[in-house]
Amino acid sequence: MDAASPLTLDDVAFGPDGLVTVVAQDAASGELLMLAHADREALEATLATGEAHYRSRSRGELWHKGATSGHVQRVRTVTLDCDGDAVRYQVEPAGPACHTGARSCFHRPLAHDAASGGAVPADAYGLLQRVVDARLAALPAGSYVTHLHERGTGYVAQKVVEEAGESVVAALEQDDDGLREEAADLLFHLTVLLRERGLGLDDVARVLLARHEEATGAGEAASEGDAAR
Repeated sequence: MDAASPLTLDDVAFGPDGLVTVVAQDAASGELLMLAHADREALEATLATGEAHYRSRSRGELWHKGATSGHVQRVRTVTLDCDGDAVRYQVEPAGPACHTGARSCFHRPLAHDAASGGAVPADAYGLLQRVVDARLAALPAGSYVTHLHERGTGYVAQKVVEEAGESVVAALEQDDDGLREEAADLLFHLTVLLRERGLGLDDVARVLLARHEEATGAGEAASEGDAAR
């Protein structure tokens, strides 16, 4: 089949039990949230409603994720793997994916680095956003985020400029350790600044994804034009 041809549910390689494996991934951070299964009915419901539906094997029924808990998963894309026997939902989760209350079902490392607690670098961005959100919601005394918030958006913006300048200096001085530290400070203050304006890292990620899609589409269009000449 032509790779550019649009796919339908007829292209899904459902197993003998009528199910296909589904992985749910955070659309913004890329974090793997959960693994479940879906049949044709569940995929149809997902595509029709824009919210994740699965087939519960234990209950033998259609499962609308978050229908009871409120932790729905708003689906941004549904993609099929190369063999057609696995599906990926890229979602915007409204709460934890795991029934234990953990953000991701994959939170029990078999082996891990003691310093990181089993975390991988990509986890840091989601963690940073959640910590800043929690601090701004509670505004605990003594918190640096509380201090920034009380000083106002202008002060936070000034700190972003300051950290950006220090990052540049570290880069020009070829101080890689310093650059890592200053870049981390820059990202932290930028996250606070975004939240002060009602935005978040997810909003920035969407812009980057949209730019990538636009650039990729433009590149494909140019290639097709060249081939036609």
